[in-house]
Amino acid sequence: MNFDRLFMAPGYLAPCGWLVLALSWPSSAIAENSFAGAIPDREDRDMSFSMGSPLEARGDLTMKNAVRLALQHNPELAAFDKEIRALEGATLQAGLLRNPDLSVNVDNVGNMGISQRGGAPIGTSIKENVEQQDLIFRISQLIELGGKRSARVNAASLGQELAGKDFETKRLELIARVANTFMEVLAGQEQLRLAEESLQLAQSVVDTVKKRVQAGKVPPIEETKAGVAFSTTQIAQGQAQRELTAARKRLALLWGDTSPHFVKVLGNLESLTALPNFEALTEGVLASPMADRARKGIEHRKALLEVEQTRRVPNITIGGGMIKHWESGGTTGIVGLSMPLQFFDRNQGNVREAHQRVNKALDEQAATDLRLKTELVQAYETLSAVQNEITILRSEILPAAKSAFEVTNKGYELGKFGFLEVLDAQRTLFQNRVMYVRALANHHRLVNEIERLTAAPIDDIASASDDGPPDLQYKE
Repeated sequence: MNFDRLFMAPGYLAPCGWLVLALSWPSSAIAENSFAGAIPDREDRDMSFSMGSPLEARGDLTMKNAVRLALQHNPELAAFDKEIRALEGATLQAGLLRNPDLSVNVDNVGNMGISQRGGAPIGTSIKENVEQQDLIFRISQLIELGGKRSARVNAASLGQELAGKDFETKRLELIARVANTFMEVLAGQEQLRLAEESLQLAQSVVDTVKKRVQAGKVPPIEETKAGVAFSTTQIAQGQAQRELTAARKRLALLWGDTSPHFVKVLGNLESLTALPNFEALTEGVLASPMADRARKGIEHRKALLEVEQTRRVPNITIGGGMIKHWESGGTTGIVGLSMPLQFFDRNQGNVREAHQRVNKALDEQAATDLRLKTELVQAYETLSAVQNEITILRSEILPAAKSAFEVTNKGYELGKFGFLEVLDAQRTLFQNRVMYVRALANHHRLVNEIERLTAAPIDDIASASDDGPPDLQYKE
């Protein structure tokens, strides 16, 4: 994998290419073979999740550490892991043999008769037990025919693999959420810096206006206008601070912290990613865990259909035992064989239902592929437009807005421009800077979305495509 794009400086992780973390992280919950459908081992999963407080989330935070904290402490991902464990038990239960049945019967219990005992006066009778009871021991075993047990085990095993695909999908979604929220914090830090810089510029304008008012070069009303503009800039700075605080809390909540302990996030907001050709991305989408989950769902439904079809074959029950005759003192062996006569119920209703479930899974798989392609088209086209927007802002609009503000501000000091021109130039510069930061953040959000859909770093796909556009690297 290409790690050159990830590490811009020691301790820094580029915002794009976040999926490399998922592919290289040592925990089995995000092992390299996980995209092949492998289910994480229990011992490794036991070490992957800890609901304790992540006290290590202090100091400066990198993308790598943020992803690691979320994967270890996020309760939603832990819930999917518990589902895999539960289905391990279901697979075990499906393969167990049926228990034998033991029965003990006593015939003629309490059979009492009237008899004349010898020596008793005539006309006198007593009740005595007539020993004609039979004691019957019987043990029987159900024998499943038609491959029922193997069909159950196969269906349960596929259900467990299906849960593993759900785990992989949820893990990708969580990494994407962490990456997007991380970018919100990084962009929020930059917007706050721009707001503070704009506040300093507004303060310098206020100082310049005061000097000109005191010198009698402009009327006092311009000092009032400058104060209003300064207050507006203060409001913008406060809003940027609140947005950053909210983004920091959203990021910390992804690993269970109610309040963030990190100082700031580290990253290069202007490190942009090349856009591969659409065909290469489409292939990646159709090979992703989300698409594979739909295909695995078809296999699971077919396995459940096979289970229902095996139930059309009747089982047999064989048994044997002995009868103890108390009166004669003899013992007789018994052997039995029984099976249901499936004249009416041949499981035809469940088989028909299972057939329709297979057809439904086929439709769901087609719908999933269509949905993933639609989401890819939307993200791809939007990312292409955002890259064009960033290029124009970077090369044309921002230099022109900065130059206009500097010229206007200098001209105002010399009396060549009015205050309204200065105020308009200042507002235009700030707005375009904020627009540029938001476009950069939107670029990384769209890259994260494409990497979530393809389950692979977009840099790898770009390097593998022959006709992909050149890489974009913007630096001050």
